[in-house]
Parts: sequence; C-alpha cells; structure tokens
Amino acid sequence: MAKDILGAGLHFDELNKLQVLDPEVTQQTIELKEECKDLVDKIGQFQKIVGSLLELVDQLAKEAENEKRKATGACNLLKSIIKQREAQQRQLQALIAEKKMQLERYRVEYEALCKVEAEQNEFVDQFIFLK
Repeated sequence: MAKDILGAGLHFDELNKLQVLDPEVTQQTIELKEECKDLVDKIGQFQKIVGSLLELVDQLAKEAENEKRKATGACNLLKSIIKQREAQQRQLQALIAEKKMQLERYRVEYEALCKVEAEQNEFVDQFIFLK
C-alpha cells in the first residue's frame, strides 16, 4: 500500500516507486483513460454504422428516384395513348357520319331508281298491251 511521505503529497506505489499523485487519483485516472478509449472505440463503431446507413439511404433514394421516373414515364405514355385513342375515336365517328350520309344518298338514289323502274315497267306494259 502507498504511504504518504512527510505529508508532502508524495507517495510510494505497490512497486515502491515514488508518485506525486495519490494512488486513488492515479487509479481513477487509469480507469477514466480506459473508459475514454472504450468511448472512442464505440464512437468509431457508431460512425461506421452511420456511414453504412447513409450509404443505404442514398442507394434507396436513388432507387426511389428511378422508380419515380419510371412511373412518370408510364403515366406520360398512358396519357399519350389516351390522346391517340381519343383522336382515333373522333376519326372513326367522322367516318361513321360520312358513311351514314353516303348510305342516305344511296337510299334516296335507290328509291328514285325504283320509281324510274316502275315507270318504265308500266310504259313497257302499256306499249305491249297496245300492240
């Protein structure tokens, strides 16, 4: 055990070496130094974990951005397809209207031709009947 020499604050340690500090203070200093080393090691581990977490978050952010771009592209493509379909539908409706008008013209022409045929048949019948 350490002994105080002449009350001057000088002490002998377990190896009988002269020490200025009280052995308890020396022991506390050593313990504090070890705790500091442990803390520095834990902070280093924490920094590594945080670094890997940041890398993972960055990677996920890039993937999310890529998926967002893909979704935007798909949405734009869908809008384009919808516009094309609407234009195609308008064209088909115009074609239907045109064909209906043509059908009506043909119907009127058919009726007129039927009337002419009936008149001609009547004329032929009258001509044959008079002979």
